[in-house]
Amino acid sequence: MRRPALTQRLYQGLALAALAGLGISLTTGVVSLPLNEVLSALAAPWADDANHALAHAVLWELRLPRALMALLIGAALAVAGAAMQGLFGNPLADPGIVGVSSGASLGAVMIIVLRIDTLGAWTLPVGAFCSGFVTAWLIYLLAKPASNGGDNSRLLLIGIAINAVAGALTGYLTYLASVEQLESLMFWSMGSLARVSWLPVMTIAPLTLLGLLLLRRQAVPLDLLALGERQARHAGVDVKRLRLKLITLTALLTAAAVAFTGTIGFIGLVVPHLMRTLIGPGHRHLLPLSALGGGILLLLADLGARSLDPPNEIPIGILTATLGGPFFLWLVARRRGPEAS
Repeated sequence: MRRPALTQRLYQGLALAALAGLGISLTTGVVSLPLNEVLSALAAPWADDANHALAHAVLWELRLPRALMALLIGAALAVAGAAMQGLFGNPLADPGIVGVSSGASLGAVMIIVLRIDTLGAWTLPVGAFCSGFVTAWLIYLLAKPASNGGDNSRLLLIGIAINAVAGALTGYLTYLASVEQLESLMFWSMGSLARVSWLPVMTIAPLTLLGLLLLRRQAVPLDLLALGERQARHAGVDVKRLRLKLITLTALLTAAAVAFTGTIGFIGLVVPHLMRTLIGPGHRHLLPLSALGGGILLLLADLGARSLDPPNEIPIGILTATLGGPFFLWLVARRRGPEAS
């Protein structure tokens, strides 16, 4: 059939695009590295070759962890967006737009400004997760999605309110922050991969992969939920338990992203919508394809952030907002068209 063939080609195309984007990211930068040197350094990570010491250091200490983090964060945000859209029955749902990212970021800012260090290196991601989880539950309870789909205007108004409150509290904490804390707070507000090292990559990789795997297992219940809560219950879905799983997992993925790279918006809106347009609403393929597409998009956005104004670096959140803002407005206008006619 045509759609399965298209889906298979899309998997192959995105996998090749991810490899190509990874190759471009590893070779491009202030220090340009030939592809053969990159491949040699990748093949011998512990080699001590004085002739290629610079290439080895740039690749293994800077570019490779950064590129892998972009793939992981992009995948996490895109899958969180796809799952959130399924939960709310609303294609406008996105961790940034509805306020989950702002809530998680507020938790991280509180940890920084109040100098909380209860769990050591885990304090920041745990604080971001708890704040994001509470925010996600609050949004869900306020939105009260109907069995036949979510209310666009209600969800958007809730998102505006959540973002406004979180922004006000973040602004107040920024006002209280010391001079040395302001740089970190700027990092959280705009999003960046500039501080990535291997430790954050190794920390977020299992969290992201676990979240992706567990959400992938909810593909069939999500498809049934799209038919309406009543129909899902008749089909044997424990809707209350499914909500808890989805909110927990989307909060986990969003908070993990915010905890290590700050607020990066619109990945979770743009990518799932494009994938849904190409392969349909079935979550069995929508979730993994969104992961691939999100990783590629953020990898390319990071490449642009490093390359547009060298040696300076543009915050990556600015680039994703530049892409996602107009797309969001177009999506709202497109959905309002049939309602107005």
